[in-house]
Amino acid sequence: MNKQMYSSLGISDGVLKFCDEILASLKERFEKIDLMAEYNQGKVLKAFRDNRVSAECFAGTTGYGHDDKGRDTLERVYADTFHTEAALVRPHITCGTHALAIALSANLLPGDELLSPVGKPYDTLEEVIGIRDSVCSLKEYGVTYRQVDLLEDGTFDYENIKKAINEKTKLVTIQRSKGYQMRPTFSVKQIGELIAFVKSIKPSLIVMVDNCYGEFVEELEPSDVGADMTVGSLIKNPGGGLAPIGGYIAGTQECINRCHYRLSAPGIGQDVGASLSVMTSFYQGFFLSPTVVAGALKGAIFAANVYEKLGFNVVPNSTESRHDIIQSVQLGSAERMQAFCSGIQAAAPVDSYVTPIPYPIPGYNCDVLMAAGAFVQGSSIELSADGPIREPFAVYFQGGLTWYHAKYGIMMSLQKLYEEKLVDLNSNSNL
Repeated sequence: MNKQMYSSLGISDGVLKFCDEILASLKERFEKIDLMAEYNQGKVLKAFRDNRVSAECFAGTTGYGHDDKGRDTLERVYADTFHTEAALVRPHITCGTHALAIALSANLLPGDELLSPVGKPYDTLEEVIGIRDSVCSLKEYGVTYRQVDLLEDGTFDYENIKKAINEKTKLVTIQRSKGYQMRPTFSVKQIGELIAFVKSIKPSLIVMVDNCYGEFVEELEPSDVGADMTVGSLIKNPGGGLAPIGGYIAGTQECINRCHYRLSAPGIGQDVGASLSVMTSFYQGFFLSPTVVAGALKGAIFAANVYEKLGFNVVPNSTESRHDIIQSVQLGSAERMQAFCSGIQAAAPVDSYVTPIPYPIPGYNCDVLMAAGAFVQGSSIELSADGPIREPFAVYFQGGLTWYHAKYGIMMSLQKLYEEKLVDLNSNSNL
């Protein structure tokens, strides 16, 4: 039955057989993912129950948004789930980069220094910080920046991190996921060890963790191991594929208060910000998130096993532990990137007939290829793949609202490579 169904969707017998053989070896690993999803589902459910979420919370507000019960309750749900003093969860946060920019600009003042002990930040943060000049950057407002690159094996350079911390250092930013780099994603345990180290040198440091793509992958979150702010996007993991926009910052009351003032205005803070009509999707998406993340995580592991068997360099590899939902595959050429992303696009429920092409995108310094036929535009918890057209020509695959859709997306990416004779299913040295 499934063979006939996949054939109708454009998957050849050779690709189906190749993928089925790989899936047979992943059963035990997938069962462990399901157990983690069950734990995180219970954690979210407890926060809903403890905060007495009711149908009244789904009613939107307009205008100033004073006394918005749904908005205020949701922020307590997030705070309880992430075990923090407070949270800011708003549709007015346009993306993950915006959430990070709010957290940074709210808690850094002229003369302060920002330190990244994990090397280069994600491309879109370069202009926020001022690594690439931009109006309204932190650099323009007198905030300096310093970074310590990772060691060759992808671990922290503790010796040089210690040297980099000085009297001006105010905030340390840790990017959990790899961004457009072929480096490992950090586990919550690793992040906790780094936080403990920097705070042993200077206890007053504020530590912010970019948690994008990492929520609900593990039992703990960075806020459980000492992060003062944990930041993410609602069109990634915690939105569960339903949130149409938005971002969150969860952390200490002091840090979150400043974020409220930066998002709205000094003296106004959290008391304004109408939720309009998004509350139901925010609540329901967050509730579904652990299950959606589990499906995406299975898809990432499946992708790693498929492409590693064909000889491509994949990060993480097929057996490593997982700390986010992103799977990078080094394809070695722009032509292969195009075929891979065309397969992901063809597998989409929306805009499946569109061919993705490289294009300049604000915040990036080169053309970027993006495939995403999503219900929410740009949602990367939905099936998607993207990558900058530059060496080492790697694509970054993520998402899938269900495991079965993620599975089909990977199969279709391989199908396109196979059809264009860019991969040999019988070879383990395609790169």
